[in-house]
Order: sequence, then C-alpha cells, then structure tokens
Amino acid sequence: MAIRLQLTRLLFLSKMIEIVPSILTNSPEEFRKMIEKLKDVILPYGMPLKKVQIDINDGQFLGNKTVEPVAMEGVETDLEIDFHLMTKEPIDWVEKCVRGGADRIIGQIEYMRDQIAFLGKVQEVGAKVGLALDIGTEMERLEEIVLTSLDVILLMCYPAGVGGQKFDERVLDKVKILHEIRMKEARLFSICVDGGITIDNIKSVKLAGANEVAIGKRLIVGDIEENLEKFYKACY
Repeated sequence: MAIRLQLTRLLFLSKMIEIVPSILTNSPEEFRKMIEKLKDVILPYGMPLKKVQIDINDGQFLGNKTVEPVAMEGVETDLEIDFHLMTKEPIDWVEKCVRGGADRIIGQIEYMRDQIAFLGKVQEVGAKVGLALDIGTEMERLEEIVLTSLDVILLMCYPAGVGGQKFDERVLDKVKILHEIRMKEARLFSICVDGGITIDNIKSVKLAGANEVAIGKRLIVGDIEENLEKFYKACY
C-alpha cells in the first residue's frame, strides 16, 4: 500500500505544476505591499493562493542585499512561507527564518559548508527543507545522500540574487536529470525552477519535469489573478 501511494504521488508530481510568487526586494515598504497584495488571491481553479517565496540575500552571495526574515515578524497571513537563502552559510539563517514564520527553508549550496548539517538543522526546527543550485553549479555538487530527505530542489535559471534576468535553457537538462532520478529511485522531492519564467517558456519547464516555478515581478506587477491565469493556461 505504501509503495502504491508513493507511486501515485510521483505520477501527480510529474503532471502538475504550482506557480509560486517570489519576492525579491531590499525595501521593507515594498515587501509589505507585496505580501498584502498576495493575501486574498484566488487561483484560476478556485482555490486560494497557497504559498509565497521570499528571497533572502545577505549581500555576500552576489553583493545585493534584500530584506531579512525579520520583515515577516508581525505580518498576518495564511500563506505558507518559503525562505530562499542566497547567503553565506545558510545554516546560520535557519533560526531567523523560523522567527519569520518559515514553513520551508531552501539554501543555496554554493556557500554551504555541509549539506547534511543544513538539512538536519532545518528538520530539527520543524520546517520543510530544500537545497538550491545556481545556474552555473554542476549537478554533481548536490550530495546524493540528501535526496531521500529533501522536500524540494530549486534550480536557478540565471545567476542567483538579481531578478529580471534572461532564462537560461541549460536549466532544462538539470530538471530532466532530477526528474529521471525521482522516477527511477521513487524519490518524493519537488523540482522548483526559479528565474526568468515567462508565458513562452513555462510549458517547456513543466514538460522537462518541474512541478513548481517561482515567478517574481512578471507575476506580481499588475493584476495577479489575471497573470496567474495566463501562466497556468500557458502550461497546457
């Protein structure tokens, strides 16, 4: 029965895609406005928006500094909160993310000393855990042993830390590799693609095997519900 349920979930992951708004800003005021704008969003199929991804850059990863997880303190929302840590030693940011209401914490591996230690720390505080790879990072940098315990693997489509860059199609090969591993070895991690997602390329990302995409201002600027409808329609 357990194996059958696992296979059912794997098939579901391979066919569905979730569009997640992402926030990348160094302005606390803009951050609060974006969160407020997302609060009552209804998806095209009638369900409320489920989650938001908040990108955290400490200024050392790429030189651009964003708001910190503390920006979420005191903010009331039913949205699940993903923190995407583009920081030096993401493990040092886990407690900050917990205080910010994190449901899932995703760390870039490039400045991570120990992937297993990061995974263990996040699990210890009761949050879901993910690892992220920059577009130029080889798949071999991802330690095979962690694949059994990850909730998500996030793949950047362009260099992490600055929004609005051009989609790099090299990410599609990475998605296909991870999807093949997931199906062959019955792993239950999600595959999230982040950066440069447009109406023209979202279907190719889905067909490669991704079941989540994170989209920033292309989704949030303007009417979010209309934008979501356009992106979901483009997937099929």
